[in-house]
Amino acid sequence: MDHLGLFGASLFSDCKVSFMPNQSSPDPSLDTVPKLFQAQVRRFQNQVAMREKVLGLWKEISWNEYRENVRMVAMGLLAFGVGKGQCVSIISGNNKEWLYCDIAIQSLGGITVGIYTTNSSEEITYILNHSESRIFFVEDEEQLDKVLLARAEIPLLEKVIVYDMEGLRNLKDPLVMSFEDFMALGQKAFQKEPDRFDQLWPRVKPEDTALIVYTSGTTGPPKGAMLSHQNVTWTNRALVKSNTTYEGDEILSYLPLCHVAERNSTTFAALTNGYIINFAENMETVPEDLREISPHSFFAVPRIWEKFYSQILLRMQECTWLEKKVFAWAIVVGQKASGLKLDHQPWPVALKIKYALAHFLVFRNLKRLLGLERARYMISGGAPISPDILKFFHAVGLSIREVYGQTEDTGPTSIHQGEDIKLGTVGKPIPETEVRIAEDGEILVRGSHVFQGYLKAPDLTNETIIDGWLHSGDIGRFDEEGNLVITGRKKDIIITSGGKNVTPQFIENKLKFSHYINDAVLIGDGRKYLTALIMIDKENVTQYSQDNRIPFTTYKSLCHNDDIKDLIQKEVNKVNKTLAQVETIKQFRLIDIEMTSDDPEMTATMKLKRKYVNERFKDLIREMY
Repeated sequence: MDHLGLFGASLFSDCKVSFMPNQSSPDPSLDTVPKLFQAQVRRFQNQVAMREKVLGLWKEISWNEYRENVRMVAMGLLAFGVGKGQCVSIISGNNKEWLYCDIAIQSLGGITVGIYTTNSSEEITYILNHSESRIFFVEDEEQLDKVLLARAEIPLLEKVIVYDMEGLRNLKDPLVMSFEDFMALGQKAFQKEPDRFDQLWPRVKPEDTALIVYTSGTTGPPKGAMLSHQNVTWTNRALVKSNTTYEGDEILSYLPLCHVAERNSTTFAALTNGYIINFAENMETVPEDLREISPHSFFAVPRIWEKFYSQILLRMQECTWLEKKVFAWAIVVGQKASGLKLDHQPWPVALKIKYALAHFLVFRNLKRLLGLERARYMISGGAPISPDILKFFHAVGLSIREVYGQTEDTGPTSIHQGEDIKLGTVGKPIPETEVRIAEDGEILVRGSHVFQGYLKAPDLTNETIIDGWLHSGDIGRFDEEGNLVITGRKKDIIITSGGKNVTPQFIENKLKFSHYINDAVLIGDGRKYLTALIMIDKENVTQYSQDNRIPFTTYKSLCHNDDIKDLIQKEVNKVNKTLAQVETIKQFRLIDIEMTSDDPEMTATMKLKRKYVNERFKDLIREMY
């Protein structure tokens, strides 16, 4: 977010493009991914389907080009004998090749298995063996090395196809093939059988498995959740019924495509709604890419929204006294206006005038700063988010809605729909979905989006789906308006030695509202009182240290500084004042390791894994008791 002032000129002009909303629900007869894909190709033909950045410039790819590349990949896979029901794995960042391969695999009746780029060689080996993948698409040399390291342990693997051969041009290995050579193989196969691809994709059935999503295993190896073509196409039609979509809207693809939320947001939403996909170069360039693309639709996990929020506050510290006053005034006006809007109440004339001025002075530049000035459909999902964070963004005119769900129901269970947004809830169930609360508070789901089961794990499947109801593992309730409220994970509920039940997520979200705290894990199961492990927000705490002349050298030294501990203690005290006595945090420790999604303690969607954190930092926890 460098080089942009909050009150100064923006890189963007007030350019507004008119898009027509989709007038009708997607065709239910398009009940497989290849049917959906081919229908959109016929409709859009030479219009832009996606863009990628090449040497600093955005290169456009049409729907017709998209289809030709999918066909060549499919023909190449056929040359290797890939057929219906067979798994093909992919490990790569978000790019056009990911989508070509994904659609091609599913068009043959095959099953796509996405693997996180952060996975270790051992984890990759497990997934390849468990899914019995014979063909493996990898992004580059880094990912190839992980496979070659364990090749003797993957007996079924026949070919590894590399997208980016930089550094590998001189490699001679019968297992390895460049994507360029693979596409040439597909072209040769196409010349021999030009009608073969078009004969095969119509044979794919709605009940066929389309993809397997491996969920992180906290108590054992990863579980492979099987999702059918019906699961995928039905879910994305239901999302369109929940909220208006617009053909030609721009989206930014940046979260891992093997995660079901990003897969829906990028691949399947584009096929359903006619979106234009823009691939971020990498996670580091997302702020810049956002400002360049200015997407109309944007999905982010809570950690991203929290980062945006803390960066805005950090930027405000650099502003003049007058700018700070104007900003504070604008936020107050925005909160009054958004509060009335959320309650479906009209704005008084005076408030309309004040809001227009606040937008002119602050909000429009703030949106440009984030790259969201054109955004009309913004979603937070993948983990709980603090309602206070959402209140802030609604105040500045960014109406973020929450979605709740899990891999096992193809992504969404409920979502804020239309103008029906109630903060502190995750909205109402998506259309044609049944949700009920079990006697113990567990959320149960039934609908056409409930998955087929776990690969090679019938017992586990039978424990998860009982009489057609998916047992989510989450605890929740419905409010008086029928909105679903999530109170925590069933397995995460803390029962103190005094027998008090505490839901940790509620308290952790309060801590994360502080722009000095990045994440927190509450401790206290079977213990006399609650404590917390806290991960500081590096940027904001560093800025605080510099402003207050607090010396430090490394992230670790920052976490061990007494002044910083006092700073975090004040933030904990603020939270404690809002809690019942049994819920208050008696002690905390700062995690002095800067963790990323590469660490086993953090998921790819940037959530701390409670079990792993408890194990890794058990000595810190012991200190607090």
